[in-house]
Amino acid sequence: MDEILKYFPNLTELQIEQFQKLDFLYHDWNEKINVISRKDIDSLYTKHILHSLGIAKVMKFEPGATVLDVGTGGGFPGIPLAILFPETRFYLIDVIAKKIKVVQGVVDALELKNVKAEQKRAELVKGDFDFIVSRAVTNMPDFVSWIKDKIKKQHKHLLKNGILYLKGGDLAEELKDFPNATLYDLADFFEDEFFETKKVVHLPLKFKP
Repeated sequence: MDEILKYFPNLTELQIEQFQKLDFLYHDWNEKINVISRKDIDSLYTKHILHSLGIAKVMKFEPGATVLDVGTGGGFPGIPLAILFPETRFYLIDVIAKKIKVVQGVVDALELKNVKAEQKRAELVKGDFDFIVSRAVTNMPDFVSWIKDKIKKQHKHLLKNGILYLKGGDLAEELKDFPNATLYDLADFFEDEFFETKKVVHLPLKFKP
């Protein structure tokens, strides 16, 4: 928890309480439904919560903005971002029912009113969003094909509407067909060696009526 406060020192008392509760909630749920690997659960704050909040170092979501989290797994990056941006609406989806059960359990325990969680494929989601976030669920070309028609036309942020994707390693080959993608190194924001190869990829997408 200390590292969350180190990099996000202006949290409210409620936000601090919610982030603190994540430790117990995920350990408890992980005993019932394994959504985080055993070797990672003890690094929850670094490898899952802080990693998710890497998106917040690139983008400050505005009140009223809508964000779709595709392949959220146990709720990452959506739940940490929803705590940090309580006036932004988050829609967390995953195709695996037990993962959404965990997400809903955590959301209910934290009383997050700005989160909707549902078992659903991205291609079947109705509506459009300011941003679509994810944590390396697939390669970028496939991901774009899933969500390319779900971007809002009107921009309200400094970055253009589109994808904010948490990825690691060398992305040159994967992004060769996306020259307008911008990469942000998380090592520029966080000191832990875990982030040395981690990035946020911003890929603006045009509205498709």
